[in-house]
Amino acid sequence: MFRTKILFIGPCESGKTVLANFLSDTTGNVGGEYRPTQGVRILEFESQAEGSGDNKACEVELWDCSGDFRFESCWPALMKDSSGVVIIFNPDVPSHLKEIETWHSMFISSQSLQDNQYLLIAHHKPGSEVEDGRPPLASHLSRLPVIQSNLEEEPEDVRRAFCRYLGNVVNTMSENREREEMSIIT
Repeated sequence: MFRTKILFIGPCESGKTVLANFLSDTTGNVGGEYRPTQGVRILEFESQAEGSGDNKACEVELWDCSGDFRFESCWPALMKDSSGVVIIFNPDVPSHLKEIETWHSMFISSQSLQDNQYLLIAHHKPGSEVEDGRPPLASHLSRLPVIQSNLEEEPEDVRRAFCRYLGNVVNTMSENREREEMSIIT
């Protein structure tokens, strides 16, 4: 069984913890007042990685990282051995759209992960209207896939999209492992 380490990063109050709790089937402070994550929370669960051969089960370590820049000195340690990075933002908050570039340069540009190991989630808070299409992002971010997330309207669509993303991550990890084994043999 593959073990993946996925980082959930992004601006404060973007919904990282809500999504992490939902995807891991963790019950938390649902509908309560906002309490910022201090540093990082690590959630462990099993999930089906869709599109990974036989839809392999995979152990997921989901690292729900604080969006507070006072923890910036810890971020290199969080990135170590990560299998994938998910940037979560609220597209209804204009400052979040600008901050995505910072998150991208700090977590994605600095790692040697492949394009299919990254994901953007445009997370809409309850009661907000979800617009179709891509949010207005910088041109160099256009190659990254975007999932529209609204847990009130279509929660299982979000779960399926995350499982497809996990499948991409597992396939990439498998291909990298095979390449490493072949290089040892030859």
